[in-house]
Amino acid sequence: MGLTGRRLLLVIGGGIAAYKTLELIRLLHRAGAETRVILTEAGSRFVTPLSLAALTGHPPRIGLFQPDEETAMGHIELSRWADLVVVAPATAG
Repeated sequence: MGLTGRRLLLVIGGGIAAYKTLELIRLLHRAGAETRVILTEAGSRFVTPLSLAALTGHPPRIGLFQPDEETAMGHIELSRWADLVVVAPATAG
């Protein structure tokens, strides 16, 4: 079965390896997974929201809390949507 039909939430933090998350998203899609992204402010210095939206088909959330989505508890909806959560790059900092 692999990742076919699985929903993966990718949290992209700051670190030079963040650029590799673009390839990770491509590989996940090739394996059948659907991805959505939370992009930290530091992560946005390495990858752009536009690139992430193009690859996932969904605009990334910039940070966890977005005022226009919090009346519907958007951050909780994302956690309920995901089958898996990955934080990348996983740096010591």
